[in-house]
Amino acid sequence: MGVTRRVFLGAVLAGTAAGAVGATELATAAGASAASAPGDVVGKVTVGYQGWFACVGDGAPINAWWHWSPNSGQPPSPSNTGIVAWPDVREYTRTYQTGYAHLGNGQPATLFSSYDQQTVDVHFQWMQQNAIDTAALQRFNPTGGEGPTRDAMAVKVRSAAEAHGRKFYVMYDVTDWTNMQSEIKTDWTNKMKAHTASSAYAKQNGKPVVCIWGFGFNDDKRPWAPAPCLDVVNWFKSQGCYVIGGVPTWWRTGDRDSRPGFSDVYHAFDMLSPWMVGRIGNVGDADNFYNVATVPDLAECAAHGIDYQPCVLPGAVTLRQRAHGDFMWRQFYNMVRAGVQGVYISMFDEFNEGNQIAKTAESQAWVPTDSGFLALDEDGTACSSDYYLRLTGDGGRMLKGQLALTATRPTQPVVSGGGGGNTDLALHRPTSESSHTQVYGSANATDGDPNTYWESANNAFPQWLQTDLGSAQGVRRIVLTLPPSAAWGARSQTVAVRGSTDGGTFSTLLGAASYTFDPATGNTATLTLPATASARYVRLDFSANTGWPAGQASGFQVYNA
Repeated sequence: MGVTRRVFLGAVLAGTAAGAVGATELATAAGASAASAPGDVVGKVTVGYQGWFACVGDGAPINAWWHWSPNSGQPPSPSNTGIVAWPDVREYTRTYQTGYAHLGNGQPATLFSSYDQQTVDVHFQWMQQNAIDTAALQRFNPTGGEGPTRDAMAVKVRSAAEAHGRKFYVMYDVTDWTNMQSEIKTDWTNKMKAHTASSAYAKQNGKPVVCIWGFGFNDDKRPWAPAPCLDVVNWFKSQGCYVIGGVPTWWRTGDRDSRPGFSDVYHAFDMLSPWMVGRIGNVGDADNFYNVATVPDLAECAAHGIDYQPCVLPGAVTLRQRAHGDFMWRQFYNMVRAGVQGVYISMFDEFNEGNQIAKTAESQAWVPTDSGFLALDEDGTACSSDYYLRLTGDGGRMLKGQLALTATRPTQPVVSGGGGGNTDLALHRPTSESSHTQVYGSANATDGDPNTYWESANNAFPQWLQTDLGSAQGVRRIVLTLPPSAAWGARSQTVAVRGSTDGGTFSTLLGAASYTFDPATGNTATLTLPATASARYVRLDFSANTGWPAGQASGFQVYNA
């Protein structure tokens, strides 16, 4: 079973307490420019995606509670746990009973499986909703018992990325991979290279992206000398790949967590992404690393024509590092003002270390009562379960110049109106319709499956599609999608939005307008209301469709922000 990186990487802090600098002493970056033009990693937000959770009974070849519990033949429980934080599982259609007591709200303590395609689809939908561009799929040694499940996860990630207009790439983690030098080449040639044919596979400078994490680390889990590592880097480059190095924090100085003599290996990469988990834990640490690592690292990369992708992390829930988002925002601020070319979020779904941005229990009401786990409100500040996704989205906008550089966190921990700004209020909610054709009923629009869809009677405009949110909710934004298949050509639909609190009297929330759906950008359209409106029943009125003579929607998502 793969092991989380922190197990091997102790805190190698460069004077976080003794050497920390005040905010007024911070250096200013030299304005280093990117070696490469914007692509799928340069100028983008990438998340590390583990995809390594399985449950007995989910159909995965590994047939175990993979990464949920040390004794993976038995369900996770207080005495058999591999995680330190509890996920919010409300949007997964299938979960699995654990050995924990009920949640604080009385609901059963169940967990998701990454092996379920719907789980991966939900994760990539969250990425899409929060403008997260790219996912780096972690791939540990695939030659043992984990291999078939990891192979299947690559297929599932590809499908989800294609469905939600995201990019992905393979990120090899060489930890404990004895025959890495030969087997990594065989794995790429015989298996992973095939995924580069996907329109969703990340390209940079016209080349498929591959990351290798672990060369040069000064520990016995990655024991190689420089020569075999340089051989692997150059081999991937000879295959036409753009190669990222997940390298030690102190790669530039070649000490502390870095083995000496690896300079040629580090400089052979097209992009460098130094590891940061376990290195910083508060705003003071982040400011110190801006001076002692980020700014000089960026200058070194610029001098050698290498792109730079530093880590940004939310902080470990269990270590109370998050400071309701201030810790993560300070890192975004420091990275953007330094002029970095992209960021790597550590991580998306790392519930084992507690550094996940995926939706997480927001209070003790959503945590098993016998677990001892902390929730996102551990410091007394209420945070919605999607808060760190939203925070990442805002950090990405600042990186891309869509939001002015600011040291003040703009993201609110809880969005007024309840539910969290990126919680789909319509997911799995009841629906109704003016009509449907064949088997394409209205329930398909809120089932969370991007490939099922509602289609009204043909040649009979106007038509309507409606959802019942269960109670009056603040409604500000509606996202409509069509199936992601390229067979669904680009089209425009004319749609208006009406709302009601009683299901009888409806008022216009947004006038009729034409919205474009293009498979090249995810077949998605966003309808933003001029102001937040209160409605229990949200109705879409369809009056035209340039691609087919009917109203159509595979996704009908409602948000309060």
